[in-house]
Parts: sequence; structure tokens; C-alpha cells
Amino acid sequence: MEPASLGARAALEAQRPAIRVQSGPLRAGWARAALTPTLGATMDDGRAGQFRELPLAGYGARRGRPSTGVRQDLWTKALALEVADQRVVLVASDLLIVPREVAEEVLRHLAAEPGLRRDQVYFTATHTHGSLGGWGEGWVAEQFGGPFVPEVRVWLVGQLTRVARQAWASKGPASIGFDAFDAPEGVRNRLVGDAGTVDPEFAYFRVRRDDDGREALWGSYSAHATVLGAGEMRFHGDYPGVWQESVESATGGLALFAAGAVGSHGPKATRPGWDGARQLGEDLARRTVESSRRCRMMSEVQLGTAAVTFGLPPLRVRLGDHLGLRAWAAARVLPVADRTTLQAVRIGPWVWLSTPCDFSGELALELKQRARAADLRCAVTSFNGDYLGYVIPTRYASMDGYESRTMSFYGPALTEGFMETLGGLMEVLGSTAVSRP
Repeated sequence: MEPASLGARAALEAQRPAIRVQSGPLRAGWARAALTPTLGATMDDGRAGQFRELPLAGYGARRGRPSTGVRQDLWTKALALEVADQRVVLVASDLLIVPREVAEEVLRHLAAEPGLRRDQVYFTATHTHGSLGGWGEGWVAEQFGGPFVPEVRVWLVGQLTRVARQAWASKGPASIGFDAFDAPEGVRNRLVGDAGTVDPEFAYFRVRRDDDGREALWGSYSAHATVLGAGEMRFHGDYPGVWQESVESATGGLALFAAGAVGSHGPKATRPGWDGARQLGEDLARRTVESSRRCRMMSEVQLGTAAVTFGLPPLRVRLGDHLGLRAWAAARVLPVADRTTLQAVRIGPWVWLSTPCDFSGELALELKQRARAADLRCAVTSFNGDYLGYVIPTRYASMDGYESRTMSFYGPALTEGFMETLGGLMEVLGSTAVSRP
């Protein structure tokens, strides 16, 4: 085991006495805010979301070319949950990732108002490859996000902060239900094909307000949002955007989508382009709504949060079988920090694990097996406010491929450390005695 994972586990054990899971009446609230930019402005204005032009983030093949318009509106949405003194705000955005600089600034604002800690803010993204670019500095960030536009960060920070605060302020008595269904027809192993496994599970929970019956539905699936290719130059949410629109149309409520463990999983669409994204999103939405109508709703639930700071190992960028960049050189093109955050939220019998990367679905399957052995359920999501490349099973580390070479910034050390720490987070929240206020 690498020293980084030992340090993270030690930090987690030190926190154990202070981590609490409480059971009691649920209060919940939610909100949405637009991320769709206004293009064609005379100057970039992040506070107003107005820009001269913006690239789309996701595909290096676009070479930073600007968007030609809007196919589908983009949103950031937040869901606030509170049980006694346990609280969490889950923020899901139609973005490729949640950039670290954006997350850090949002956290600073939310610490001031309404006073949330890092473990109480759960970021994720849909991972659409048709959202706003321009948020990253440096060669690697600009390969996938286009030229740096500083005002994009202003826009994202403002909207994510606003939606989290609005969700928190809107809380009221609510009930919740949770479940999952298998949808293997929509996902494939893009790393090793049939030689590997896939996580087919679509996990969700449904929240209903007591006062007016309004609903919010949080869902997560592990197929990459890449049904639409690099040739689509308009902003769009890919199949997760269709899923959200379809669920909202069917329920009259709010739908939030979290990219699952997408690191080795691609979509399996029956048609190319927008038709394929629409069919996959609509099929998943239909099954989600049908399943959610059958799940048992409860007004009392267990809620708890935990987070650990993970010290990162040296960068390990491979250029060939026997050639790689030294750590100092890799840091010049990959402006990562020296530490990151792993976190977990327990909601009823479910533990949601949050990762700062494209986390492999094959690794998620291992964590889910461990959860079931402890009479828990587990879901793993990606893009929690940092980005460290792909984290894949160590058995694939020597492969010559995009995920195993180009985008595996740290190699097996990060995989081993993350699995140890995520397992520890799940164990702590699963074994902590549930108390009532």
C-alpha cells in the first residue's frame, strides 16, 4: 500500500469518533439555475453569463473551436437534505467536470452562508461532452476545454453557489424512497470490451415534499455521456440531459443526474447522434419513473456524511512502455494539487461515494460487492470538484490505450489508495451507530 493511502486511512480513523449518522424526520429542498451561456456579446461578462464566444468541453478533436449555438439548455441543480443536525447539499451540473478552482470558490462561499463544511457539499457532473469549455488553464485542460476564458469561472461559481443556497433555503418536511434497476442494454466496457465487466445499475432516490407534493429525483448511471461525437458543435446535455427533461416532463418535478463510475464504461446507443442520445435518455427515464413509483417512501431516514483529504502520489505519466515524464515535468502540463478529497454520504441503507476522476465501473462493482456483504447498498459517482484523470483496475495499467496510458495520471498507486480509502469511508458510515436527536 502506498503511503498516500495509509495517510488517508489514518486521517479517516482519526475522524471516526466525530462522524455521526442520525435518524429522524427528513427536510428537503431543491432548486435549479441556468448554465446555458448567452453568445455573441460584445464582451465577456461572467456575472451575466454573456460571452463573445465559447468552446465546448469534451473532445480534443474539436481543437478549441467555438460553439455554433444551443441544441439543449444546460443547468446546475441542487438537492438539500437535513436530518436533525446532519445535512448535505448535492450539486449536479451539466458540465464535463467540476473544475477544482470552481469548486474551491463555491465551497468558500457556502462555508460563509449557509455554513456548510466540505463533507456537506457533494459535487458531481453529468459529464456531457457538449457543455461550456474555457474553464481550464494549461495544455491538458485546454486540449479538452478549449482556450481559457476567465469569466467562465465567474459564471460557474456564481450559478453553483446560487443554486446550492436556494436549495438550502427552500427546505421543508419531506419523504424519501430509494432503489435501483439494471439497464445493461445502455452500457458497454469501452476499455476491454467483452473481456471485462460492466456496472449496469441505475441507482436513484426520490424525494417528495409534504406540503405541496412536489418531487425531486436524483439518478446515476455509469455510461459515458458520449453518444454525440465531436462533430456536434452546439451546447447539449447528451443522454443525461434527455433523461432529466423526460423525468421532469413525466413527474412535474426536478431531475438531477450524476455521472456514475464512467471511467471504463461507454454508452451503447442503438442509433448515432442526437437520435441515439434521445432514445437512450428517454428509455432510462421511462424505467426510472416506473421504478420510482413502486419504491416505498418514508418520512424518517438515516443521514450522515464523511470526507477525507487524500495526499496524492507522484504523477506517473507514461509516453511508452519504457518511457515516461518525470514528476516535475508532468506537473508542468498537469496543474494538479498535491491532495484531493474523497467523500461519502449515507442516505438510509445507501452510501454514495464521491470521486475526483473518471472512476472505473469495474472498480465500482468491487465496492458494491463489499457494500452488500455489510447489508448496505453503494453507488459511486465521478467529478466531485477536482479532476485527476482515469482511475482504472491495476490489471490494466500496462495496456497501451487512452484510459490506461494517456489519461492515467498516477498509475496503480492511485487505484490502490482510492479503493482502500473509499472502502474505509463506506465502512465508517455503514458501521457508525445510528442515533436519534
